[in-house]
Amino acid sequence: MGKVGKGVKCSVVGCKEDAVRSISLEEISRAGLKASASGRGYLCKSHYKELKKKLRKDKQIEQWRMKR
Repeated sequence: MGKVGKGVKCSVVGCKEDAVRSISLEEISRAGLKASASGRGYLCKSHYKELKKKLRKDKQIEQWRMKR
């Protein structure tokens, strides 16, 4: 059982919801979210959804680059 399963809280500043995902702090900062953690960052459902929306275009461009 990982930290998310044990009930760790969201790492975004000002959020107190339970985390559902563990993400690297580099990806969190690329998405423009302010995290108050070191090592791994933990995101609640709403912040994870926001992160996915913001990084979708970056991941698509990266996939196109790899195909060439």
